[in-house]
Amino acid sequence: MKDLQGIKQRFGIIGNYIGLNRAIDIAIQVAPTDLSVLISGESGTGKEIFPQIIHHHSKRKHGQYIAVNCGAIPEGTIDSELFGHEKGAFTGATDSRKGYFEGASGGTIFLDEVAELPLSTQVRLLRVLESGEFIRVGSSKVQKTDVRVIAATNIEILEAVKSGKFREDLFYRLNTVPIKIPALKDRGDDILLLFRKFAADFAEKYRMPAVKLTEDTRIMLTSYSWPGNVRQLKNITEQISIIEDSREIDAEILKAYLPDYGVIKLPAVIRKESESSFSSERDILYKILFDMKNDMNDLKKLVLDLLREDPASVNLDDHTSGMIQRLYDETGIRNIHHGDRKEGDDTRIKYSREKQAGQIQDTEEIIEESLSLVDKEIELISKALEKHNGKRKLAADELGISERTLYRKIKEYGIDL
Repeated sequence: MKDLQGIKQRFGIIGNYIGLNRAIDIAIQVAPTDLSVLISGESGTGKEIFPQIIHHHSKRKHGQYIAVNCGAIPEGTIDSELFGHEKGAFTGATDSRKGYFEGASGGTIFLDEVAELPLSTQVRLLRVLESGEFIRVGSSKVQKTDVRVIAATNIEILEAVKSGKFREDLFYRLNTVPIKIPALKDRGDDILLLFRKFAADFAEKYRMPAVKLTEDTRIMLTSYSWPGNVRQLKNITEQISIIEDSREIDAEILKAYLPDYGVIKLPAVIRKESESSFSSERDILYKILFDMKNDMNDLKKLVLDLLREDPASVNLDDHTSGMIQRLYDETGIRNIHHGDRKEGDDTRIKYSREKQAGQIQDTEEIIEESLSLVDKEIELISKALEKHNGKRKLAADELGISERTLYRKIKEYGIDL
């Protein structure tokens, strides 16, 4: 515990959260080895401190320590920055230059935001981790380096592996020893300790009394989600110290610096693409079309029912009347109320209209339909032949029978072609 407190004082670590203490303990234990370390945690949690702890407690502490922000270097120059280049390797390469891996030989290199590395650079990095070898850009000469690699990321790197943005073999080489840095929102009373430390530092810097918190403000600080973690807390403390005249900060004052306090942030729904997605969308489209068809049929039925009940009361022009007549011809008996039909009585009602003084008259003609299967078969065969201009093969396909069977039935029923 004494060593732990000494490390915290040396590197300016504030807090007693068990997860934080565990991360420091792992860093101390792994420091004497040359194992690769992968540090993960949200942005602003202080991940950059832990590579320094590891380096200063390792046998490489007298060697060079280089921190590289992989996300801040353009993709076109990242290989040159890390591995060096030869003169004339690319436009602007007027001299040969050592890269970070060559310059840090015998020491430690910290790759922050390692997940931002391009895939081509990841291949080069994997080679360094496996064999200590690298090649400068524009050279064919293999060089050796003795460097310890510590990497950090603020994203779920396994998700990047699954999506093909990060090499799986490189992940396992870097992740020999994982260290997880806890988010500030999980650290409870550490938040108050950090606020007090920042307030004292800014009071000394700006030569003013340190700000203090009321009880309700302390509750607000510890219950806030802190998406920016320690970095956000430090910035807010500095803003309050400079802007506010009152040295006692209550909840109303603090709310102005936490505009999203109390907002419930629901997790985003991420739709997973699958092979069935097209099928689902197609089914939805079919359902919409089916519902539209039902609505149209209901509308037809309503118009026809109104005409049947009192057609003389409806004033329609020729065009509209013709449309209604066609609608009725299309729907026919399907639009008759069940209550209007007697059991066993299959009737078809036809409307004929006569325009007299702008009104429509209707007459009903009841036609008995034949229920003979033979008659129905003759009717269907005749319609199929008529539709396909007497071509038996096409008519047979339409009816779902063979051409030979169709020919036999034409002969049997004496159907004229």
